[in-house]
Amino acid sequence: MKSPSPYLLLTLASLFWAANWVVARAMRHDMPPIAMGFWRWAIALAILLPFAAAELRQKWSVVRANWLTLALLGALGASAFNTLVYLALQYTAATNGVLLNSITPIMIVLMSWIVLGERISSRQALGVALSLAGVIAIVARGDVHMLAALQFNRGDLLLITAMFLWALYTLILRRRPPELSAVGFLTAMLLLGLPWLLPFYLWEFSVRGGFPLTPATMAALAYYGTLPSIAAYLFWNRGVAQVGPNKAGLFVHLMPLFGALLAVIFLGERLYGYHYAGAALIFSGIWLTTRRVKP
Repeated sequence: MKSPSPYLLLTLASLFWAANWVVARAMRHDMPPIAMGFWRWAIALAILLPFAAAELRQKWSVVRANWLTLALLGALGASAFNTLVYLALQYTAATNGVLLNSITPIMIVLMSWIVLGERISSRQALGVALSLAGVIAIVARGDVHMLAALQFNRGDLLLITAMFLWALYTLILRRRPPELSAVGFLTAMLLLGLPWLLPFYLWEFSVRGGFPLTPATMAALAYYGTLPSIAAYLFWNRGVAQVGPNKAGLFVHLMPLFGALLAVIFLGERLYGYHYAGAALIFSGIWLTTRRVKP
């Protein structure tokens, strides 16, 4: 049987991640945000553990030697990032979310400069400035008066914080133990990262209570714990292995397209002029920041 095209796998990964934002926005009245994040990764961990248990037992010394890095990666990349996204989508549109998510490459460049002291070229600096202008256009809803009064949507600010944490996660990812497979690494990261979220989930439960197990909430949980958490991750890794990171990285930019289309179709959201203007500035900045210059 012919293996699926790596480009199809990369496209599906972007689609699954984009749909995750739309489902979270749709379920904001049915499921508390921290519960979304906690049960998403708890379900994913329960599915992964039987497949990774043998490897983790065999390489437990590797896990133990790198437990702090794995716990920090789990806290940032799974617990904090996704919970902040789900919390943000209580207050802002899914369209805003997927567009603001596009600044991730820019945030990584900035964090590399701030944390690691990596040099930023003048071209990259211009790209950062353009992307930040795009972010401001979206966050301010194209309203100069809102910008002047610093009256921003709470959800948009939470999303920017989440992007900051994801950029930090990406930098720390360089210290990922190479001895672990993709499934083994994700499982170990969740084992050590999910406990960070447990106290916040218990606090939310004590304040807001649980949520009813209706067909809608069960379908959402099934989606959270499988397609964006496991399938997208494995599809992405396989696609990167086959076509390389440079080509694969371009497929991340399908997320805003998929997310905006899904939000319009299923949530009835509308695209306004500031969305188009902000997206144009963000993608221009990404192009300037990431393009290779021939020597």
